[in-house]
Amino acid sequence: MSAKHLRINDQIRARDVRLIDENGEQRGIVSLQEAKEAAASVKMDLVEVSPNSVPPVCKILDYGKFVYEQKKKIREAKKHQTQIKLKEIRMQPKIEKHDLEFKTKHIGDFLLEGNKVKVTIRFRGREMAHTELGRDVLMRVLDKLDENDVGYTLDRPPQMEGRFMSMILSHQKKTKAQKPS
Repeated sequence: MSAKHLRINDQIRARDVRLIDENGEQRGIVSLQEAKEAAASVKMDLVEVSPNSVPPVCKILDYGKFVYEQKKKIREAKKHQTQIKLKEIRMQPKIEKHDLEFKTKHIGDFLLEGNKVKVTIRFRGREMAHTELGRDVLMRVLDKLDENDVGYTLDRPPQMEGRFMSMILSHQKKTKAQKPS
């Protein structure tokens, strides 16, 4: 439960509470009035930490410090999260060898950064009659990635979406993925 939704001191409505003192030791089930007096005697707050249990669990602690610690934990958790982005590389079925190598190098770089990559082949006009050329280009991309020892996982094999054929790759540590046949 977040610190915003916790009841403190006079907001607590239960008759009896399970009390945990400022040292973290159980004091057992006591009346609400006794719990408030115990908190007041050590100049701290009585905080309802588990309102759904019967009787509710209340803890004696410094509420301001508790809220600060909760916010600090949330900030630390956000720092350690990584955002995985979906990068897209577009090609055409009649791509030149150098262009293919150049774009494959970029795909490898994106994968090593931990991003997912959507490799898309765009068909124009009569190229739609020869979608196998697009599939061949995508297979050559996978071969180049294997040659360069870029570990990848094929999240979605090549498939048509209107005038586009695409596949999605993600980074895989060490072991190589199986190429579709």
